[in-house]
Amino acid sequence: MAAQIKNPAMIIPQRIMTMRNKIIFWVATLWLSSGMLATGVLQLFKMKAEGAVSPPGAEGIAHLGYPLYFLTILGIWKILGVLAVLVPRRPLVKEWAYAGFFFTMSGAIFSHVAVGDPLKELFPSLLLLVLTVVSWYFRPADRRVFN
Repeated sequence: MAAQIKNPAMIIPQRIMTMRNKIIFWVATLWLSSGMLATGVLQLFKMKAEGAVSPPGAEGIAHLGYPLYFLTILGIWKILGVLAVLVPRRPLVKEWAYAGFFFTMSGAIFSHVAVGDPLKELFPSLLLLVLTVVSWYFRPADRRVFN
């Protein structure tokens, strides 16, 4: 039997697609991780952040109707989630981290909508939500629970 020869015309596009997916994954993941880490540290230490895209501090969290200790919980879980997403192996823990990021950011969006905040207040949470989905979707096979 003759060895099956792969179509050479398909090898290069597959490699390009694989490389493209890796680049998309790492850009989205690093951007997501830096955003979650920065907001997590600010929330954990209840630091005052100013600007349109700053995470809610003590005043912001009270405005949304949450108790102040909620900042500590959010900060700890965001930092742990970043570690889970970036460290190799443990795909099930990564799935939980992505789920946590998704629920946190979608909850933030709905909280801002519920109190009648303007659309510009939704942008940071919406951006991190989109980055969460993009990073999750383009993750490599070794970072998935089921291949």
